[in-house]
Amino acid sequence: MGKFKKIVASGLASFMLMTTAPVAIPALSHTTEVQAASLGQSLVDYGKKFMGVPYVFGGTTPRGFDCSGFTQYVYKNTAGIKLPRTTDQQYKVGTSVSKSKLVPGDLVFFANTYKPGISHVGIYAGNNMVLNATSSHGIDLVSLSSKYWGPKYAGAKRVVEYYDGFKDVTKNDPTYNAIMTLTDKNIIQGFDDYTFRPDQPVTRGQAAAIINRVLQQKPVVMSHFKDVPKMHRFAVDIAAIREAGIINGFPDKTFRPDEYMSRTEMAVIVQKAFELKLGNAGAASNPYAEIKNSYWAYEAIVTMSAIDKTGIFQTEKYYGDHRATREAFSAAIYNAMNAK
Repeated sequence: MGKFKKIVASGLASFMLMTTAPVAIPALSHTTEVQAASLGQSLVDYGKKFMGVPYVFGGTTPRGFDCSGFTQYVYKNTAGIKLPRTTDQQYKVGTSVSKSKLVPGDLVFFANTYKPGISHVGIYAGNNMVLNATSSHGIDLVSLSSKYWGPKYAGAKRVVEYYDGFKDVTKNDPTYNAIMTLTDKNIIQGFDDYTFRPDQPVTRGQAAAIINRVLQQKPVVMSHFKDVPKMHRFAVDIAAIREAGIINGFPDKTFRPDEYMSRTEMAVIVQKAFELKLGNAGAASNPYAEIKNSYWAYEAIVTMSAIDKTGIFQTEKYYGDHRATREAFSAAIYNAMNAK
């Protein structure tokens, strides 16, 4: 689907003056973060790497495949799923799915090809195409509407779960559109287990990367912070966001990319990054009882409510000292991108 599969000390001090003592916060675990793509689409993408590999009867390796050897190899090496060896055995696994409900990654079966009955299998690749091992062209894409394959279509099975998005983000969630929009635009990614992990906190480094994927800024200097080497995965984004004055470093010349970000800090950097203005009308409609107009981040926080299109900032309290989650940060970025 292309959608489906992942930000520091509190208060003004951490962004501007930075006079308070830093709080020690553990770094994030290094879980693979990937561009959102369904497991089924991953099967197709991996299988396409073998386009042109010759057909070999009984073949089960990239030196040559037969039809069931190809599907077995792709499923094992992409999803860790061990399919039976033969076509008729593969036809017995999974859940039957109608032709009109096919999604990438489904197994598609054909009958009466080189022998009577179920005799051929491929992987549905989307757009009415099947990726399979053909005797004439090796691994190739064929149309379900072709004169040869169309009449021989015998059914399909779904072996892997299909998610139109992420396992842990449903269409009923208020932030669904925000998360899907940002993942479609490659602004934020899901993880390699096809989750989004909406409750996971965001780090300073991640915040810089997410914002810069929107702003597309190029830094002049790359080596400003001693804890962000040039090879750091967010080095370019951190340098660019620092030069733009959106997220600053600390007096000890560190950026602390793995430190978590509070919701107050999130509001401040999003307001800076998108140059959001609250205005008199917005200032008069502060919904947060605990946020007084004398508070240093008053305008930034109230702006989160004023521009909110998701509903998650329409609450009685803002909880500014809580960590900014991936869900909240996604909503804030989405709202800012659509603010008028």
